[in-house]
Amino acid sequence: MKKALLRLTGMVALAFLAAPQIVRAQEPVLANIPFEFTAGQMTFPAGEYRVQKAGENSPVLLIQRTDRTVAALAPSFAAAANERQAQTKLVFHRYGDRYFLSQVWVAGSSRGRELPKSAKEKEQALAARNETRDEVTIIARLTPSKP
Repeated sequence: MKKALLRLTGMVALAFLAAPQIVRAQEPVLANIPFEFTAGQMTFPAGEYRVQKAGENSPVLLIQRTDRTVAALAPSFAAAANERQAQTKLVFHRYGDRYFLSQVWVAGSSRGRELPKSAKEKEQALAARNETRDEVTIIARLTPSKP
């Protein structure tokens, strides 16, 4: 009986510890991106962007310029890191002067979102087959959700 109670107490404690991490992983991320980039099927101009899940349980990301002149939805899937991220960040693949949004990570979480390679990125990777792909990281910040 004591073992069962101890196990139950431990599981409840772990659930409370994990809950803030899951909630933070769903918070909108705000970043100033100094270059044109592609996410999904759309190319975005340089500027300040908010990136967030389109819905609580949605695998789709809403990528929206903060001045609301540009917005699009992009599919994504869950990504996991071996350890919690030290910084909130956006990771881009770079081929020459073309950038493609690849991952979104939130500080304090080992769970993030990854975007599948678009047809444009696959085409660019094939064209740049003799060049190595670079990864560019843009540090971002969390921002409160808008109601």
